[in-house]
Amino acid sequence: MTGLIRTVRGDIEPGSLGICNAHDHLFMRSPQLPGQELDDAHAALTDLDSFAALGGGAVVQWTPWGMGQRLDQLPELSRRAGVHIVAATGLHQAKHYDATELAGVYDDLAALFVHQLTAGPVRAGLIKVAGAFHHLDEHTRHTLAAAAEAHHATGAPIGVHLEGGTAGLAVLDKLAGTHGVPPDRIILGHMHRFPDSAIHRQVAAAGAFIGFEGPSRAHHAADWRLMDIITALVDNGHSDRILLGGDTVTAPARSTGDGPGMSFLLHTLRPRIERELGSETATAIFTTNPSHAFAVEWTK
Repeated sequence: MTGLIRTVRGDIEPGSLGICNAHDHLFMRSPQLPGQELDDAHAALTDLDSFAALGGGAVVQWTPWGMGQRLDQLPELSRRAGVHIVAATGLHQAKHYDATELAGVYDDLAALFVHQLTAGPVRAGLIKVAGAFHHLDEHTRHTLAAAAEAHHATGAPIGVHLEGGTAGLAVLDKLAGTHGVPPDRIILGHMHRFPDSAIHRQVAAAGAFIGFEGPSRAHHAADWRLMDIITALVDNGHSDRILLGGDTVTAPARSTGDGPGMSFLLHTLRPRIERELGSETATAIFTTNPSHAFAVEWTK
């Protein structure tokens, strides 16, 4: 593997990443989740410590610009927990922002993304944007174009929140087909929420990474399908395209609340994958695949 992974404490070799929680949140706020903010640094450290105690080596925080990233606090959390942290820039759906705040950056998103990827003492290593439910609305098309421009300026990978797991093929076509982003620089998140294995296979065959996250308190109806979905991809030769994350988005879902927290990935999900699909598949999903997905030949 080539390139470097940009963490909040500097760039590292891909082989140093370790076992990775490829999609989670240490801090986050949204007007869509009033009173459930992830804003407690002690709770974030507790979750990181529990993950590290089970062998976890890295966490990718998908919290984009304007949603309480707290970039300045991430290096110290990383140091104290002994866990690499990759931060995100980017923009979520418009409903997650104050309209006035959003208007101030909307026309120059690519510059904002590039700045957070390349400037300042704490740099992001991922661009996170979002789709709409079963389609690409105007906001999605605008942010995908900005993400692609920032990718071409820096090399950074693009992670996409798929609403309800939908519109993955449309997002992939827009980023790769229209904007020329290499598929292996694209991560399509939440695809297990729309458990159509034929679509998953098409995305994997195109070369993009597929993100499965959970268990999710908001979308737990899809959790019981997760192993079948993973198995279908593995059986079709796509074990190298799968990423797994915890996606803790509210304070009650943390290990300091009523859980399960990010440690679930390692005390429950990884052992099951090892039993049912083998240790090589588990290593690919938790270690090898993230080291490829987030490694970049940075141009800035």
